[in-house]
This record gives sequence, structure tokens and C-alpha cells, in this order.
Amino acid sequence: MFGGEKSKPVRGGTGVETLIGAQVTIRGDVHFSGGLYVEGTIHGGVFAEADASSALLTVAEKGAIHGEVRAPMVMVNGELHGDVYATERIELGPNARIQGNVYYKVVEMAAGAMITGRMVHGELPPAKQLPKPEAVRKAREEAAA
Repeated sequence: MFGGEKSKPVRGGTGVETLIGAQVTIRGDVHFSGGLYVEGTIHGGVFAEADASSALLTVAEKGAIHGEVRAPMVMVNGELHGDVYATERIELGPNARIQGNVYYKVVEMAAGAMITGRMVHGELPPAKQLPKPEAVRKAREEAAA
């Protein structure tokens, strides 16, 4: 899973297309498809695009996400503060620290991983749909008129 000799790649996984380095802090939501590897910090939600069925989010040992995560495949060996919705699979390495609920279909958890929250197997609750920025801007303009 995370560097062990017995580790095997995630089935259907994809290569890393986007790297958020250790010195990077992002404030705001991140939307991705393909592979996203987080060594830095994200203060906001991380969402795989709806049509990205093979999207893979990896949170490295020094990586941290403070917000909701929604992706088909999630690998965590760092910190995650928020609910996780893994529509296909979640792998938790020995240094994984999750504070929030984990919704999953398949889970692999190494000794040492910690979850402070509920683990819910099965169907995932529907995604929260936020209005698009254009709709919010239009509503504000109409309210001001």
C-alpha cells in the first residue's frame, strides 16, 4: 500500500497528474480528475469530477486536507479533517489520521491507522450541490436591483 514490498497498485488507478508539494497551502476547493497527490495542505473540499470514475486522491504522510473529500479511490497516509466519500475504495496507511466519517464500498486499513468518526459501508449519501458562481452572482445582482 504505502511503500511496503507487498504493496500492489490500486486496480483501475491512474498515474499522478497533479502534485501539491509539501510547501504548498491551498485555500479553497479543489476539483480534479486523474491522479492527485497531496504532500502539502488544502483548506477546502477536494472533489473528483463526476465523470472521473478512475480518479485517485493520495494524501502523503506529510499531507493534510481540512474539508470534505469525494473521490472514487482514496489513499490516505496523512491527515484528513472532514468526511470522506470513497465511491469505490479507500486505503488507509499506517500513519493515516482521519477526523470525520468515512463512507466507503471497500476499505483496506493498515495497523496504526486512526479514524475518529463513523465508518459507513454501502451506498453513499447524495453529493451536496452548491450553486455555480454565475448563479450566485446573478441572484445578487437581481437582489440589488
